[in-house]
Amino acid sequence: MAKVLIPTPLRQYAGKQDTVELSGSTVGEVLTGLTSQFGDLRKHLYNDEGKLRSYVNVYLNDEDIRYLDKEASPVKVGDTISIVPSIAGGAARPETTSEVRRRHVSTGSLLWN
Repeated sequence: MAKVLIPTPLRQYAGKQDTVELSGSTVGEVLTGLTSQFGDLRKHLYNDEGKLRSYVNVYLNDEDIRYLDKEASPVKVGDTISIVPSIAGGAARPETTSEVRRRHVSTGSLLWN
C-alpha cells in the first residue's frame, strides 16, 4: 500500500483525512482508487478530459511525477504520494529606494543605506 498525503484545502473532499492508504501498482491506479473512494475529490484533481489539472502537482517520494513516468510511475509498498496544488499570488510591487526613503522620512525615521 502507498500513503497518499492530502493537502489541507482538499481534505474536506476526502473525509477530512490528511492521509489515505491505498494500493495500486502505479500513481494513476492509486489516484483512481482515491477518487473512487472520495468522488468529490475527482473534480479538483482532474479536468473534463480526465487529465490531471495543470495546477495539481503530484510527487512520488519527493519526485515530481512529471519528471518520472507521470501517472504510469510505478508505486511500491511504503511509497508516499503527495498532492500539492499550486498556489497563485505574490507580493506587491517592490518599493524603489526613493519610495522607501520618502516613507521613512515622512514617518520621522531615517534609513541609511
